[in-house]
Amino acid sequence: MKKMLVFQTDFTYKEGAVAAMYGVVKSVDSDIEIITATHEIPQYDTWSASYRLYQYIDFWPKGTIFVSVVDPGVGTSRKACVAETENGYYIVTPDNGSLTHVDRYFGIKTVREIDETVNRLHREDNGAVSIFHGRDLFGYCAARLAAGIIDYEHVGPEYDVSEIKRHPIMEPSVTEEGIEGMFEINDPNFGNLWTNIPLTAFLKAGFKMGDMIHTVIYKGADIVFDRKIPYFDSFGKAPDHSVMIYNNEINKMGLAEVIGNLCEDYSLGYGEEYRVVFRHE
Repeated sequence: MKKMLVFQTDFTYKEGAVAAMYGVVKSVDSDIEIITATHEIPQYDTWSASYRLYQYIDFWPKGTIFVSVVDPGVGTSRKACVAETENGYYIVTPDNGSLTHVDRYFGIKTVREIDETVNRLHREDNGAVSIFHGRDLFGYCAARLAAGIIDYEHVGPEYDVSEIKRHPIMEPSVTEEGIEGMFEINDPNFGNLWTNIPLTAFLKAGFKMGDMIHTVIYKGADIVFDRKIPYFDSFGKAPDHSVMIYNNEINKMGLAEVIGNLCEDYSLGYGEEYRVVFRHE
């Protein structure tokens, strides 16, 4: 049975890169099912690529192959790899940090470097191309794996999981005042912000549904938001254009502006410089 291919990239649909990549897959085997996760990962943002894989991978049938191509180091010495996860999936990707969250939360069982002498597209008219590994290497190798032309062992040589490039992941901290974390990612369409604070840790810190929680957001050393806001389980329970705390789709605490855009309206973002503190006061 052929495996599905799920793609995410930072290519967008503004030109023909996605079509070329999908065309290579269909040329290997026209029966392979291709599903688009997103082609709107922020440019060169391997952290976001890593987080998005973590966000959705565990909802797919076991054995699904994911192709993640956010590759600012294309054509350099960074490894091109296929990782086998502990929870039963394969990820075809540059080894540049894009496996960080899946490794942290689900585990990487084994990883193999793609053998370009076998599992790379070679055509007379593209022998010198070094800047489109999404098409010529990742898409092509993933298609051969999905079609059963090769098995995982024939992707290329295995290397030690400890060698995988990983981004540092900050952990939330519980204090006497409450709990502190960071904004790991945003919901770009609605402007919501997702913290690294799990629901279980938030509840263990003593917060409960309906509380008005003193919420302080720092950008570096500067306070950029400081007010009491409610914790609800539904956006419909708060007035339009108010800010609230909620439990997001992967059971981490988020902030939202109801029928608004928190990031735009409050000039907020995500990353290590954005720290959030929930206090009992």
